[in-house]
Amino acid sequence: MLLARILRVMAHDPPSSRPPIGRMPRTLIAALLMLGVTVPSFIIRELIEAKMGSGPLAYFGWMAVPVAVTAWLAPRASYRRRDALWWFVGPGVYIFAVIAWRLAFLPYRDWAPRPDEAPRARWLRDPQHAGMWYLPRAAK
Repeated sequence: MLLARILRVMAHDPPSSRPPIGRMPRTLIAALLMLGVTVPSFIIRELIEAKMGSGPLAYFGWMAVPVAVTAWLAPRASYRRRDALWWFVGPGVYIFAVIAWRLAFLPYRDWAPRPDEAPRARWLRDPQHAGMWYLPRAAK
């Protein structure tokens, strides 16, 4: 029964037919994700400062977009949602850069899965994808 379920999931969710992207396209995608998060947050901060002046409200307004986006995207890159709180103490930019770098490579993974993802993850063995993980989508 379990084997039949695994085979059914694997049949409907094979690894992507496209090869993994190279380093330059991956870097470009990650940089665009970073810009897509940081530029709106700076705009929000400037709007708040123009209306109410500099202060804690401007700081938290600036953090709203990156924290929300990091919390939303973190599970897709093997991070926890609570890692978004790192934005408030400093290393949030680094955490989001790692998340953006990982998201640019999906559906392939060049990082080990978290313990809760390990039962679903598959180590790809074909020569084209050697050394990568593939995590099928959850069965519906």
